[in-house]
Amino acid sequence: MRRKTKATSIDIAHLAGVSQATVSRVLRGSPLVNAETRKRVETLARELNYKVDRHASSLRTQRSGTLALLLFEDPTPDESHINPFFLSMLGSITRACARQGQDLLVSFQQLSDDWHADYEDSMKADGLILLGYGDYTTYQAKLEKLVEQGTHFVRWGAVREGQPGVSIGCDNHHGGRLVGEHLLALGRRRVAFLGDASNCYPEFFDRYRGCDVALRAAGAAMDPQLQVDAESAEEAGHEAARQLLARSIPFDAVFAASDLIAIGAMRALAESGLRVPEDVAVVGFDDIPMARFASPALSTVFQDTKLAGELLVETLMKRVRDEPAESITLPATLVVRRSSDGCGD
Repeated sequence: MRRKTKATSIDIAHLAGVSQATVSRVLRGSPLVNAETRKRVETLARELNYKVDRHASSLRTQRSGTLALLLFEDPTPDESHINPFFLSMLGSITRACARQGQDLLVSFQQLSDDWHADYEDSMKADGLILLGYGDYTTYQAKLEKLVEQGTHFVRWGAVREGQPGVSIGCDNHHGGRLVGEHLLALGRRRVAFLGDASNCYPEFFDRYRGCDVALRAAGAAMDPQLQVDAESAEEAGHEAARQLLARSIPFDAVFAASDLIAIGAMRALAESGLRVPEDVAVVGFDDIPMARFASPALSTVFQDTKLAGELLVETLMKRVRDEPAESITLPATLVVRRSSDGCGD
């Protein structure tokens, strides 16, 4: 006679259509699992007469003392493939982890890879910090998967209502509005925008829309014919500015979605014989270190990467401890330099 085998959490996960980690979180009462999933798992556990192995459970809930930082690879002129904007944030994250007594595992994420595999079950890390993402419409499905399987994570990015998980981000819309108001004060009303202005890149799109709000308040507006897509890289900014110039549509200012785009654009403008800021005012976004050393020094919008790194770690640790955690929007600050105002710093 065949002996009836005892049900396992793997059996419940298979029948419920969730990960084993999600089953574990339901059975230990974690608040991170939605009500529908919780009910499905609990019902199956009762039907299968599943009993929690308290010893094994205590072993599984031991923490690794490690957080994982996953960076999206960016095109760079060197071999780092790390956007310079994230370098100072990386330093802040590392120091914040040390203060929390956590080790930091740093790795690259690629959207073609299964980077959302369960780090926690493998005991590689207690939670994930996500920096950068490329096309958000593709990335969103990955975030939803992380939420579904109950992974602890926090990301740097646009804060949107109803978004998957928790985010720490900058007030990009207000930053864009500050740029628009600054350019209007200089008498510039034909503002070109270099960077994707769609929901695929919500941070860039918020910057575009913020600038548009400022212009419309003064009786002007962003002209869609003066918008050129560009990823955050110098060469992309250079090429986008060349495309803009080829359209032969008058403009007197360029608002670049990032400092790298702006620096590449200034090179293209100089090659075409245009003077910055006399002929064209240029403003970027991020205030990376090279912005102040560009020629001319680049006006830009400052994002507090030191505070951002600290909040990313603090928020993730709340998630790891199953404590309530909310998305946070950080203020944006305009830094005026010579690229838009010849009298700037």
